[in-house]
Amino acid sequence: MNATSPAVPRAYDASNATAEEAAVRVPIEQYFQGHAKDDASYMRQAFLPTAHIESMREGPFTSWTREVYCERFKGTPAPDEATRVRRIDWIDVHGTAACAKITLIHGPVTFTDYFVLLKTEEGWKIANKAFHGQPT
Repeated sequence: MNATSPAVPRAYDASNATAEEAAVRVPIEQYFQGHAKDDASYMRQAFLPTAHIESMREGPFTSWTREVYCERFKGTPAPDEATRVRRIDWIDVHGTAACAKITLIHGPVTFTDYFVLLKTEEGWKIANKAFHGQPT
């Protein structure tokens, strides 16, 4: 990489994943399905009931509960769904806590999501999400 070209993150290589990393992928894949199908039920499976989704959205700080976030999903996939890209950039697991970086390219906007995940009795769940969106 030279000084003038930006770093392009490689997608997470699941072929070398540990069993725990594979388990962390479950709620992330549920999250991806929630976006793809515009279906809040997948989001409720992926996130803890106490989760918050936070950002500096268009300037001011926003913090949504899981239920407020789920209100955004109406069950109608986006017209450009076939062209949207969702990928896991990395996963870091230590015991019952994990972090993951996700990239979503949704039409004219690229979102970077950071998840904090916890291992619960029901399996891994997204405890919190912080994100940033910028024009593609």
